Amino acid sequence: MQARGLVLVTGGSGYIAGFCIAQLLREGWRVRATLRSLQRGEAVRGNLSKLVDPADRLSFVAADLDRDAGWAEAAVGCDHVLHVASPLPPGRPGSDDELVRPARDGALRVLAAARAASARRVVMTSSIAAVAYGRGLRHGPFTEADWTDETDLADTSAYERSKTIAERAAWAWVKDQGGNLELATINPGLVLGPVLSRDYAVSIDVVKRLLDGSLPGLPAFGWPLVDVRDIADLHLRAMTNPDAAGQRFIGTGSFYWMADVARTLRARRPELARRVPTRRLPDWTLKLAAFFEPMLRDRLFELGKKRTFSSDKARSLLGWWPRPNDDTITDTADSLAALKIV
Repeated sequence: MQARGLVLVTGGSGYIAGFCIAQLLREGWRVRATLRSLQRGEAVRGNLSKLVDPADRLSFVAADLDRDAGWAEAAVGCDHVLHVASPLPPGRPGSDDELVRPARDGALRVLAAARAASARRVVMTSSIAAVAYGRGLRHGPFTEADWTDETDLADTSAYERSKTIAERAAWAWVKDQGGNLELATINPGLVLGPVLSRDYAVSIDVVKRLLDGSLPGLPAFGWPLVDVRDIADLHLRAMTNPDAAGQRFIGTGSFYWMADVARTLRARRPELARRVPTRRLPDWTLKLAAFFEPMLRDRLFELGKKRTFSSDKARSLLGWWPRPNDDTITDTADSLAALKIV
């Protein structure tokens, strides 16, 4: 297959990034991926080999969102950039700055390097966290015209605030300093789908904790779900479609409560779902537990809230369409079982 050009993918060891890299390689692109440590290169290549043969079309370069070093080298000669890297600490951040600073400053480092390298377009992974929070609930779906109010501390966490601040900063920088550089952003829902190794994304815990019996009941949390393979596809569509420049794209399927995820697991994979709870967990038990679990306390503002989103723009402008939630949940469970994680 004749190479179509060179694409830089940031955060090459990440969940979404891995599937973006695989699709790029399948479609004939050469890929350069950033890693905080080049020692992870062989593991990333090994995981990707489960999806595609990287051959000699995949290379790595060391770069960190917190540092200037490496970004000029990473971007040189690239036609496009997929900025997928995003800080997400395993524990509760001590302050907003632990998330905001690397998310915002890292995005600006990537944009500056892309402009200096004369790349045509940057596609940045944002989140629905930058769309629908701090605004209360409403009957109609949220769209790309909506922005999270990061000043509302009662309806946001550090994560929503960091995503919003970083995406706003990226758009402002491109407007003021971007020159000919184009920007598009992708705003996914909760990303599920097959995992390639035991080093999996935090979002996968929604399925894992149901399967492994670590939840005593079903809390009233819910999300619009989306498959990692579909989000990778949306990134590539936004990268190559001329009409995508200057646009945000929400990428979600339908909204599922945790009880809906549990129902799917019991119906589709009963042999794996023996420990999946069936009863609703009362809200008061979560509020009580939140006194002892800071990370749960940070998410209590989401309890019982159903926020819906429209992906009509991605469908009409880019021809994108997500697969059914039940298929994604089933594939997530199958991969966790295959890797003996559950």
